[in-house]
Amino acid sequence: MIGFLGEYEATIDSKGRFLLPAGFKKQLPADAPARFVINRGFEKCLTLYPLQTWEPIFTKISLKNDFDPKVREFRRYFLNGATEVELDTAGRLLLPKNLMPHASLEKDIVLVSAVNKIEIWDKAKYDQFFDSYTPESFSILANEVMNRKEVE
Repeated sequence: MIGFLGEYEATIDSKGRFLLPAGFKKQLPADAPARFVINRGFEKCLTLYPLQTWEPIFTKISLKNDFDPKVREFRRYFLNGATEVELDTAGRLLLPKNLMPHASLEKDIVLVSAVNKIEIWDKAKYDQFFDSYTPESFSILANEVMNRKEVE
């Protein structure tokens, strides 16, 4: 299983490319191709899935009942815009132009670990998101999440 740790800043160039931070590149399996699927995140960010992480998610979605309108609605929203991207020879990834407005990506970005995927945030929006949290509110959230019974 792929797992990421870290938070790195990067800059988008005039062609919409950014350099994948070395800290994340080192965490990719050496034998795996540097291919990803990038998509809209649940919040105002983009999500970068290594292909090995994306494939089981796509398979699970594909097996859902197509006669269920909620399934069709979820598929449309989740898969809309999903694009396969690959590191170029310089170690850069090209952001799809149609996805950039979802996260307000223009120049300065932050790439953050999200367990088996990477979130790509506009730096100002990312800073704003964390400025809204207090240690107390984070403590309450941590307690709720970590003590929740998981449903399978």
